[in-house]
Amino acid sequence: MTSGSVRKKILLFALPLFLGTLFQQLYNTVDSIIVGNYLGSSALAAVTSAGNLIFLVVGFFTGISVGAGVVISFHIGARDEKKTKEAVHTTAAIGIAASIMMTAVGVIFAPAVLRLMNTPPEVLPESIIYFRVYFAGAFGLVMYNTFVAILQAAGDSRSPFFFLLAASGINIVLDLVLIAGFHKGVGAAAFATAASQLFCAFLAMMKLLRTEGSTRLVLREIRFYPGLLKRVLHMGLPTGLQNSIMAFSNVVIQTYINAFGEQAVAGIGAYTRVEGFVFIPIMGFTMALTTFISQNLGAGETRRVREGIRFGIVCTLVSAECLGMLLYILAPEAIGLFDRTPEVVAYGVARAHYVTPFFFLCAFTHIGSSVLRGHGKAVSAMNVSLICWCVVRILFLAVLDPVLHTIILTYIVYPITWTISSAVMTVLLIRLLKRPVGQQT
Repeated sequence: MTSGSVRKKILLFALPLFLGTLFQQLYNTVDSIIVGNYLGSSALAAVTSAGNLIFLVVGFFTGISVGAGVVISFHIGARDEKKTKEAVHTTAAIGIAASIMMTAVGVIFAPAVLRLMNTPPEVLPESIIYFRVYFAGAFGLVMYNTFVAILQAAGDSRSPFFFLLAASGINIVLDLVLIAGFHKGVGAAAFATAASQLFCAFLAMMKLLRTEGSTRLVLREIRFYPGLLKRVLHMGLPTGLQNSIMAFSNVVIQTYINAFGEQAVAGIGAYTRVEGFVFIPIMGFTMALTTFISQNLGAGETRRVREGIRFGIVCTLVSAECLGMLLYILAPEAIGLFDRTPEVVAYGVARAHYVTPFFFLCAFTHIGSSVLRGHGKAVSAMNVSLICWCVVRILFLAVLDPVLHTIILTYIVYPITWTISSAVMTVLLIRLLKRPVGQQT
């Protein structure tokens, strides 16, 4: 990452991330398509209504992994093998502790939290089953993200792609066998996802065990190294909190959506599955740019950092808006893949038509966060999400819903808050990039 063509390095690193995220999103979507077509609208609503709540917990721990990757990338760029090794094994130790915590939280508190979200009574039992089975297999999910953060920090985005390709096949086959073949319920869909993630984690671990150099994983050396633990948490906690903040606001919005009934939950849930495909380039470029910035700052290559930022922003905004417009046009057909009930399709299409024209604003906030994070300013990125994507959204709905009580409020809250966050992010980036070249760490 610290030499050669900036554009080529970013694109070559981002491409496997695109493809890996594509297959991950594909098997999540196939989950919902199979559930919706074989188990009906209630089961589809159960699976999709749990999605935001799952990401609330999962996002926190995966965010810590992302922050750890920034630290590892920096030390790789600085060619400090000792600190790189300590950061790698500290990250692995955090992953093990996090997986235990996440399993306990998910299994124990699922019923209470789903009830707080006003999950429709006809959906609640299946939502609880899905949630508990999913989190019973949390070890695979957390450790996969932990190991992948290490691989990506070292510049390896290809291996995770092949791991996800294999996991996608396993997940789809299990879904077809258990749900379409044996007519099992939503618990089978959660089991298929958990099993495929565990397989991914195993493959990633084996890759690290066989890797040469400072990023090699040695099981007996997995522990918390105090100096590195502090730095990893300093970067990882804000990133984890940022993910959870975004998920929390979506959980609150989901609570308002739940009040409009099962068909609204199913339709909007189906839309969010499709929307995930549009966010593939956004997530790919943000992950690539964070690693690129961290390694080059570690190596003192700040001029490459500026060139990478400009290129990353243009690529992300253009790809997000083009795919957003495509989804605007194809929304009826896309939602219909999950459930052809007219009311379900109508809810999903309405959500698409209100939010997709503004995807470039969402993309700008994400890419801006990756720039701040790569510069070690994860707290600033977190604060933007906290204020704009959480506080403002919650206040908007709390004030207007009692007066208007229309589901349209849950649609327009997204472009409104994306606009605000983009304005704030513009100010932060201008301040950051106005600094002299040698002072951007």
